[in-house]
Amino acid sequence: MMRLLQIETYKIFKRQRTYIAFVVIAAIIFLIQVGLRFGGKEYVSMLMSAMNETFEVNPDEMLNGYFVCFFILNLLLVHVPILVALVAGDMISGESNMGTLRLLASKPISRTKLLMVKFTASVFYTLVLLIWVAILSLLVSILIFGTNSIYVPKELEANIIMPSDILWRYFAAFGFAAIAMTTIASMSLMFSVFADNSIGPIVATVCIVIIFTILMQMEIPFYDETIKPYLFTTHMLGWKGFFYVKAHDGETILGSVSNIRAIIKSAAILVIYTGIFLTMAAWAFRKKNILS
Repeated sequence: MMRLLQIETYKIFKRQRTYIAFVVIAAIIFLIQVGLRFGGKEYVSMLMSAMNETFEVNPDEMLNGYFVCFFILNLLLVHVPILVALVAGDMISGESNMGTLRLLASKPISRTKLLMVKFTASVFYTLVLLIWVAILSLLVSILIFGTNSIYVPKELEANIIMPSDILWRYFAAFGFAAIAMTTIASMSLMFSVFADNSIGPIVATVCIVIIFTILMQMEIPFYDETIKPYLFTTHMLGWKGFFYVKAHDGETILGSVSNIRAIIKSAAILVIYTGIFLTMAAWAFRKKNILS
């Protein structure tokens, strides 16, 4: 089984289109870093203008590598699911399109195990992609902008986190992002089982993410009470919770997280979604009539 996993992983990274995601991510992060490097002070002043009456913010102190990384993640993690779908949506349907699925299914291994091997390979790709995001958004931003306290805007206030209390939060945030992206990979893999070409699963995944994201952003009470709590896209933003801290007498409590139970709940819901998607994929794949 390990040998099969190695083969599936090799197949992923052998394809040239696999590296499209890495190039796109590098280009987006580079553009954001250049923009903030030459125009970041004006952006910070505009961002914190609503809070200037509460406390004065020095743009030079706020514009540092930790803040830049937080800014990048807010923009980028919404779009990474599309890049994950490019690979996960091709895992089964791609084999069917090339006419190799029947040969693969004839191996002395159950279809469920075969599906889990492909899922594990797609998760490995997802983790490598997130590590690439972490290197470019965090490490490179620190090298360019340096480090300092981070000001995390939250409605009409801001959480101020000291430099010594930041790094572990990014490790936790990227760990949570891995759970969220795994959910996307499992959904795209599920769609891949039902298709004979890669276009359908990728488009279906992207469409669902877009629709759910739009519903999530609508400020309509009916959706707030009935739909939003159950959308996996709502819980994919749980990584932000690691940057919302507790305070006592106006002082931030080191190592604190204001609502850790909400983060755990969001992670659990994402894991449940992953389990549902994989269960449906395994059921459909066992019954799939492979003709090619």
